[in-house]
Order: sequence, then C-alpha cells, then structure tokens
Amino acid sequence: MAELTTDDEKVEAIKKWWKENGTAVIAGIVIGLGLVFGWRAWVNHQEQTGQRASLAFEQILMAASSGEHESAIEQAEVLTEEFASSPYATLTDLAVARVQVERGDLQGAADVLRSAMERSPAPGLTTLAAFRLARVLIAEGALDEAAAVIEDHDDGPSFSADFAGLRGDIAAARGEISRARAAYQEAIDGGAGLSRLIELKLQDLPAEVELGPENAS
Repeated sequence: MAELTTDDEKVEAIKKWWKENGTAVIAGIVIGLGLVFGWRAWVNHQEQTGQRASLAFEQILMAASSGEHESAIEQAEVLTEEFASSPYATLTDLAVARVQVERGDLQGAADVLRSAMERSPAPGLTTLAAFRLARVLIAEGALDEAAAVIEDHDDGPSFSADFAGLRGDIAAARGEISRARAAYQEAIDGGAGLSRLIELKLQDLPAEVELGPENAS
C-alpha cells in the first residue's frame, strides 16, 4: 500500500480494503470460533463418555467380585457395545475373562482375551491381554499356541519378566527342567509380578539327574 498523506486517503483505503477482504475476514473468524466451540464440545463429550464408561466398568467389577457372574457378563456386553473404541471395553474384556476362568470356562476366557487384543486401543493393554491369554492357554495345555503368543508379544521391557515366568511354565510342562529353571530365574531376577509364586515353582522343580560316564550314551 502506497504511503498515505491524509486521513481521508487512509479512510478510503481502509474502506476499499474491507470491501475486498471483509467477507474473508468474517468467514475466518466464524470458522475459528466454530473450531474452538466444536473442540470444547468434543472434549466435553469425551469427558462425559469416559465418566459413563468408568461407572459402568466399576459396576461390572462389583458384580464380578460379588460372584454375580451372569450379571457381570450381561453388563459387559452392554459396555463393550456402547463404548467399543474406549479402553474400558478392553478392560471389561479382561474382567470377563477372569470371570470365565473362575467358572472353569478356559475356552471362553481365551476367546474373550483374543477379542480384547483385537479391540485394544493401547499397546500396553494389548500386551496385558496377550499375557493373560498365554496363561490361559498354558492351563488348557495348548503349549505351542501359548509359546507363539508369547513370541509375538514379548517385545518390550514392561512384561519381559512376566513372560519369562510363562516360558518357565511351558518348559516345566514339557519336562524341560533346565529351561524351566533358567526361565523362572530370569523372571525372578527381572522382578516379575508373581515373583513369590515363581520362586515356589522353581523350588518344586525336580532335581536334574547328572549322568555318569557309565550311563552316558
């Protein structure tokens, strides 16, 4: 814009500029305000959704801890359908899997944990579901499948010690005492969540028989 020497010229220049650009300025302001209020509405919606999901999840836990397994499962179905993309859906799957284990339905627990792994929005929850799935598979005797799950999901330090404990369980079930002992020790040294139980498993392993020269083949 050329240098203006009088107030009239300045006013005329502003009028001209506003005539040419005013609509765009107003549109920008409207869009900006729309984005701000839209963002706030979305945040409020997310907070309200989270509060409802949290309350529903707490009710499921209460039902499960009280032995009301059928009620817990029914409520879980509602929560996972309504809040499918929420972490609470995955947490609900984990809770239902525990209920199924308590009922002796290991296959049902395994199915729910696979669902949890598929729907999980967070890597940490996926790994937790995988850990519990491997544990259920070991209880079922599906050792090869459990080993495959561990191999696929033992990819970070958070669960490495716990997965080592499960590797010990698999080795012990296969009669591979040396491997079981090494895996259990790794789990203990790494600070696995159930270290005391793993120590008992380690102590219960049978002694390895050393073959003398006369018995060696």
